Amino acid sequence: MAETTLIEAESFKDRGGWEVDTQFIHSMGSPYLLAHGLGQPVKDATTTITLPKVGAYKVFVRTKDWVARWKAAGAPGKFQLLVNGKALPETFGTQNAEWFWQPGGSVEITDTKVNLALHDLTGFDGRCDAILFTTDQAFAPPNDNAPMAAWRRQLLGLPEQPVDGGSYDLVVIGGGYGGLGAAIAAARMGCKVALIQERPVLGGNGSSEVRVWAMGGIRMQPYPHVGDIIEEISDKAKKSPGTAEEFCDDKKEAVVKAEKNLALFLNTHAYAVEKGGTRIKAVLGLNTMTSEVKRFTGALFADCTGHASIGALAGAELTIKEDGHMGMSNMWRWTQTDTPQTFPEVPWALDMDMADFPYPNRNGEWFWETGFNKHPINDLEYMRDWNLRAVFGAFNAMKNKGGKEKHVNAKIEWVAYVGGTRESRQLLGDVVLTRDDMVNKQSFPDACVPTTWGIDLHYPKEQYAKKFPEDPFISRAEFGKGIDKKVGYPVPYRCFYSKNIENLFMAGRNISVTHEALGTVRVMKTGGMMGEVVGKAASLCTKHKCTPRAVYTSHFDELKDLLKLPGKARRVTVNDTPDLPPDSVVPASIPAGTEAGATKLPGIVIDDRQAKFEGDWHEGESLSGYVGDRYLYHGKSGKGSARFEFKVPKTGKYEVRVAHQPHENRATNTPVTVVSRDGSKTQKVNQRVKAPLPGGFVSLGVFTFDAEKTGAVIISNEGVDGNVHADAVQVLPAE
Repeated sequence: MAETTLIEAESFKDRGGWEVDTQFIHSMGSPYLLAHGLGQPVKDATTTITLPKVGAYKVFVRTKDWVARWKAAGAPGKFQLLVNGKALPETFGTQNAEWFWQPGGSVEITDTKVNLALHDLTGFDGRCDAILFTTDQAFAPPNDNAPMAAWRRQLLGLPEQPVDGGSYDLVVIGGGYGGLGAAIAAARMGCKVALIQERPVLGGNGSSEVRVWAMGGIRMQPYPHVGDIIEEISDKAKKSPGTAEEFCDDKKEAVVKAEKNLALFLNTHAYAVEKGGTRIKAVLGLNTMTSEVKRFTGALFADCTGHASIGALAGAELTIKEDGHMGMSNMWRWTQTDTPQTFPEVPWALDMDMADFPYPNRNGEWFWETGFNKHPINDLEYMRDWNLRAVFGAFNAMKNKGGKEKHVNAKIEWVAYVGGTRESRQLLGDVVLTRDDMVNKQSFPDACVPTTWGIDLHYPKEQYAKKFPEDPFISRAEFGKGIDKKVGYPVPYRCFYSKNIENLFMAGRNISVTHEALGTVRVMKTGGMMGEVVGKAASLCTKHKCTPRAVYTSHFDELKDLLKLPGKARRVTVNDTPDLPPDSVVPASIPAGTEAGATKLPGIVIDDRQAKFEGDWHEGESLSGYVGDRYLYHGKSGKGSARFEFKVPKTGKYEVRVAHQPHENRATNTPVTVVSRDGSKTQKVNQRVKAPLPGGFVSLGVFTFDAEKTGAVIISNEGVDGNVHADAVQVLPAE
């Protein structure tokens, strides 16, 4: 009788240096192991299996040559399968642009206990989904892309029916900021909650895996305590991307695990939905380490997946922008070491010279973005892999081509293999929020979550798209006007539940908005506040046995009362009165920057919104203490200038000051020129250190200005050693 044994790669007892990648289960059917070694082969993944009998076995490995779709030279993902310490004659990861079962030849098994090892040969993202041994010489494994296909389940000896994962008041799928806000808020308001997250860490784009710092104003009107929970779990990263530690994965997990009403299921991919009429009854979750399937039943569900995966599976009404959308970023970091470092030639990467990409000052930031015209769901693996080819091609130019003299000691430090996606599906609610609503300040009676980010849409950056017009990998941000960042625009509650799946909430970037409106609501702290509202609304659904829509139509005043409570307020059940622990009343804060608003400063204050700019400036809000509602910054490359013009009320001597917020990537030698009656005088300002005067100002000295004649302060990036910062100029009488 023929015998067949299947081994899922992610189930290896010791995964060595291989990473479990779960991003593309929806398209290729399974988690897999990824050898993400940044050009250095990773440590072997090892395990021991027991085969049913000795004898001759055919071996198959499910893998792919990940650059073959572009007909690129070489196969960077090469690896070997070692059986009892001996490599099979076939090298894997060298064939086929799509996932398939690559034959590995035959092996004679003399002892049923067999040691296996995956031996990476390159460090450049070899991938192994599964391994199959069979004594049936005619057998070929099905190349089935359906998650948890029946034949796999049978070979793995898993039960036909899923294991009971429990029954809950609210099942939250997705552990990013939206899911965290929803799960914690609902648990604190007396709901029994399950939080399902397919990755081993929480935070989504704001985790150590992706490293996008959390943006968006919190704790604002009309409900100043909405955002309290997000403040508890939010990162305090100094950079995007920063270090892994800055993104506080452990803190997020600790806050979740401290909630008695909340059950956390990490490494669990929700891949199927059971329905009854227009309601979701259950979701099925695949354990990405063990392949066990659990069934989670619930009265309510919250889709916080970003991709609106649960809504799509449930048949929720949605929109999807298949081209012309915002893309995926894979950020990266490099460092200068004390000794020479090598980097291998990468003929399969994008062939780039130093002029083909913006030179990264130790950080490849958000604008390493691709996929604008690729399918936002089906082509996600393509986008990630194209980004990897771009990053490694850029670093190759730095190490082995035009930049090699400057980068002898440079070493690539980190590249995100988990992509940060901005736009895919939008679930439709009873309100579909538009840009016009926001710009025209359309008032909604259920307005509750302030969005304070500009209408930030991304497009390919033309100067870098010339060489790779078919798929640009560097983006630019285009900010639309109309969002008052001090006050915020309150998003209505009716954007947070499905219009046709009656027990489905959503929070995060998949809510009911148009493409343009997504440009402002998609940042993480804003999505987290949506989750807080959803969690508290779910407690009312549980209390009144009603739908999310009925909270708006019949119980919205009660929801308002809950939204006024501090984030640490708790109740044991949904019918209890919330308890306010002594440390729960946290004074509501205001967005960073507004405390130094231009109208509160003495003298003449010219904010950056009144200045004239040349070059490629970017908006920023993450460095606190700025004047007005933002600051701007410009890199070293290209020509950039910011001109702040003013007129004094009467002729005389005036002290001139310029504001900046310090950061380690700012220039130590920013040229600042004062144009006065005395002519033009330029001096260098160290923007890497804290400014000495209140409001973040540095004094440039005393100058004479003529009444009604225009004076100016000009900030430029000529000859600088870092980013230049432009915030505000202050002019004070010196007599």
